[in-house]
Amino acid sequence: MSFVEYVKDKRYFLLLLVVVMLFVSAVMFLGNGGAGNLLYVNAGCFLLAAAYVTVGYYYRRTFYEELRERLENDAEALDVPLPEPQNGGQRLIVAFLRSRDKRFSDRLGKLREEKRDHQDYIMSWIHEVKLPIAASRLLLENGTEMPVDDLIDKLEDELAQIENDVEQALYYSRIDSFSKDYFITEVPLHTLVKESVKKSAKPFITKRIRLTMPVDAFYVHSDSKWLAYIVDQLVANSLKYTGEGGTVAFAMEEDDREKRLLVRDSGIGIVPEDLPRVFDKGFTGANGRAYAKSTGMGLYLAKQLALKLGHDLSVRSVEGSFTELTVHFPKLRNYYRL
Repeated sequence: MSFVEYVKDKRYFLLLLVVVMLFVSAVMFLGNGGAGNLLYVNAGCFLLAAAYVTVGYYYRRTFYEELRERLENDAEALDVPLPEPQNGGQRLIVAFLRSRDKRFSDRLGKLREEKRDHQDYIMSWIHEVKLPIAASRLLLENGTEMPVDDLIDKLEDELAQIENDVEQALYYSRIDSFSKDYFITEVPLHTLVKESVKKSAKPFITKRIRLTMPVDAFYVHSDSKWLAYIVDQLVANSLKYTGEGGTVAFAMEEDDREKRLLVRDSGIGIVPEDLPRVFDKGFTGANGRAYAKSTGMGLYLAKQLALKLGHDLSVRSVEGSFTELTVHFPKLRNYYRL
C-alpha cells in the first residue's frame, strides 16, 4: 500500500479534522482570539494530523506490504499464510479469512477424498466387469463341445453379472444427485418383492433355496425405482451367502412408529465384530472375503439410498445360523427435507 492510498483510506478522519479546525477557527475569530493564535492553533492541528498519518502509515506498512508480497508470490497457492495483525480491525479480518480458509480446506479435503474413493471404485469396477467378459470369451472359445443349451445358460449367467455391475455403477454415479430424481408415492411393497424374486428366479432354482413370502398386500411411501434397487440388493445378498437347500424368508410388519420389511436367510451369517461395519463402503468382512464376487458395495448403496429416501436399514445376524436385514419405513417423515 502506497502512502497516497493510505491517506485516501484516512480521508474521513482528515475531513473530520478539517471540520474541527474550521469550527475552532470560527470560535476564536468570533471571540477575538487574534490572528496569531488562530494561525498557531491551525498549524498545530495540521502538524499533529500529519504526524499521526505518517507514523500510522509506517506502522501499518509492514502488514500491508507483507500481505501484498505473499499474494503476489503465492498467487496460485490455496493456503497462503496471513501476516500477523497489528490492531483490532486487522485481527477481525484475519480471523474471518482464516475461518473461511479452514472451511474451504475442509471442503477441498472432502472433495479430494471423494475423488479418491470414486477412482478406487472405478478401478475396482473395471476389474469386476472384466471377469464375466473374460469368462464369456473363454466359453465361446472352448465351448464348442458343450451342448448349446448349456453354453447359452452359462453365457446368460455372465451377461446377468455384467448387467448387475453396470446397474451398480449407474446407481453409484447418481447417488449424489438423488434429490433431482425421486418421486415419493404409495408403493405396493408385496408386488415389488415378488418382482425382485422373479428377477432372481434362476439362482433360487439352481441352489434349491426355499422361499417364504407374505401373501397380504402391504403398502409403503417411497420411490418405487430406488426402493426396488434396495430390495434387489437385499435379495442378492441373501442368495450370495445362502448355500444349497437353504431358506430365504420375507416378512412385513407394522407398529405405531413404522413399517418394516425383513429379509432373513439361513446363510453363513456375520461374525459379531463385523456387524457394525456391514454397511461401510467396500467392506466384505471375514466371511465375505471367502466369496470372490463380494465387493462390499451392494449393502453400502442400499443403506445410502434408504437414508436418502427417509428410511433406514439395519442388520441382525448369528454366525453360522442366519442374517436378517430390515428396511425401516418411519410413518412420520418430511420428504421435502431430502
